[in-house]
Amino acid sequence: MEGKITKALSGFYYVENSSGLYQTRGRGNFRKRKITPLVGDNVIFESSNQTDGYLMEILPRRNQLVRPAVANVDQGVVVTSLVEPNFSYNLLDRFLVTLEYELIEPIIYLTKVDLLENKTLIEEIRRTYEKAGYLVIVATENTDSLEAIKSTFNQHLTVFMGQSGAGKSTLLNRIVPGLALETASISESLGRGKHTTRHVELIEIAGGLVADTPGFSSIDFITIEAKELPKQFPEFLEVAHDCRFRECSHVNEPNCAVKAGVEKGQIALTRYENYLQFLGEIENRKPIYRKKK
Repeated sequence: MEGKITKALSGFYYVENSSGLYQTRGRGNFRKRKITPLVGDNVIFESSNQTDGYLMEILPRRNQLVRPAVANVDQGVVVTSLVEPNFSYNLLDRFLVTLEYELIEPIIYLTKVDLLENKTLIEEIRRTYEKAGYLVIVATENTDSLEAIKSTFNQHLTVFMGQSGAGKSTLLNRIVPGLALETASISESLGRGKHTTRHVELIEIAGGLVADTPGFSSIDFITIEAKELPKQFPEFLEVAHDCRFRECSHVNEPNCAVKAGVEKGQIALTRYENYLQFLGEIENRKPIYRKKK
């Protein structure tokens, strides 16, 4: 039989198909072959009943995220707090680059609007990211923003991500009353939230599947290479064909269309400065050496 893993917990994988939900374990040789099933995996499994089955094969993945551990993701909602914790262009761009690299459609959802004193920040953020081609949804007291985000779920596997304490679980609880996902307050000493989601589970909402996942506050670019980074900025790609050099890194090259776009205000300076920082991190990244067996 074929199905999709919708939850992984304590060594069990819960596989769902048109016949129902099956509790399964991975085959013994999965560990020897270093295969780790992920939530979102499409699988072939065997089961004589709904509580005692085995995964036989993991079908090819379209993509996968490490944190959160989800496969075959269509879109990622980056839940971004404006205050408590404070908004960070740098952190948001890290999430966006990660999603772009995995060919996952990003959506930006801004929370804690009511706590923000300087409301002009909202328009600055919206202008910056809509200009780059992203959908930006601003949380509202009524249901408009909830309906806007729900309208994107149909036929998609959606992952919620963002810094701890940004309000991911709170948002899902508003979208699905009665879901009662655990939430936690912000740690005053650390300025960030406590992790409240302990496992990944896909929840059926508005014709699609949504994963509530652990929040985290930093991302390291472990697999992205320097030459691939410019391609993760959509507004760079729009003008890069006008650069003098085909493989322009948009740093020191003459006649660079990206740098010209920044000077003209067509590309946000914050985005370009974050690109330069990320590029430096990647170029200075220490190689990972694997131990010989």
